[in-house]
Amino acid sequence: MSYIELFILAVGLSMDAFAVSVCKGLSVQTLRPRHGLICGAYFGAFQALMPVIGWLLGRQFESLIKSIDHWIAFVLLGLIGANMIREALKKEEETVSASFSPRAMLPLAVATSIDALAVGVTFAFLDVEIVPAVSFIGATTFVLSFAGVKIGSVFGMKYKSKAELVGGIVLIVMGAKILIEHLFFGS
Repeated sequence: MSYIELFILAVGLSMDAFAVSVCKGLSVQTLRPRHGLICGAYFGAFQALMPVIGWLLGRQFESLIKSIDHWIAFVLLGLIGANMIREALKKEEETVSASFSPRAMLPLAVATSIDALAVGVTFAFLDVEIVPAVSFIGATTFVLSFAGVKIGSVFGMKYKSKAELVGGIVLIVMGAKILIEHLFFGS
């Protein structure tokens, strides 16, 4: 996986965390830098941790499913992307607590990084160096989450659904690319 592909994937995975960070920015009356740092730290750490867990799980079953790994990557990324698009197009308003306590942030960090767990499973079947990949994903998520809090406090909900929509499309395209490369170019 090239650095450009990894960057695109990292941005796509970060969109859920970005969207929640925008909501967190909306929820505070007085924005402080620590709000962005807290969101960035929680979301970035979990977006880095979950692919490692997925990768470890995927490595356990690699020999059993190596012949269909491209289909697994395609299906997982496609489902994650479709779910993100569905969430983006949903009409009901979401509310997020104004609290930045561990009790409030931990469930949000886990929920926004479940898709990264599935991506980690696909990493086990692709030619991906896991430590640089998850470091890059975590750092990208940190930056976008930090920015999301500020954007939420300034612009509001205007960009939340657009971010989820773009993230979903990116993941579907990445899954299709993996499948096409394997079927037509044998990589």
